[in-house]
Amino acid sequence: MMDRKRGLRPEPETDPNAEKKAVALKYNPEENAAPKVVAKGRGYVAENILAAAQSNAVPVYQNKSLVNLLMALDLDKEIPPELYTTVAEVLAYIYRMDTKAGARKRPMP
Repeated sequence: MMDRKRGLRPEPETDPNAEKKAVALKYNPEENAAPKVVAKGRGYVAENILAAAQSNAVPVYQNKSLVNLLMALDLDKEIPPELYTTVAEVLAYIYRMDTKAGARKRPMP
C-alpha cells in the first residue's frame, strides 16, 4: 500500500511493529472432533500466552494470517471445518518438532 507522505507501509504479515496477537489451541481427539480455542489475546495478554507456552515447552507456530482468523473465534469453541486443513498442517509441524525433540533427548546407544 502506498501512503504519499510516508512511502511504503509494511503489510501486517511482515511488520515487526504490528501489535502482538496469540491464540492457543487444544486438541484431544478422544474428547473433541476438532481443536478448540482455549486462549487468545493481543498485546500484554498475547505476551503472557507466549511466555506460558515457552515456560511449559509448548511449541509455538507463527503465522499472522492464521492468528487473525483464529482471533475471530469464540473461546472454548472448536475451529470451523474451513480451518481443518490449515490447523492440521500446524499440528503436523508440531508433531514433527516433538518427534525431533524426543530423538535429541534419548540417550545415544
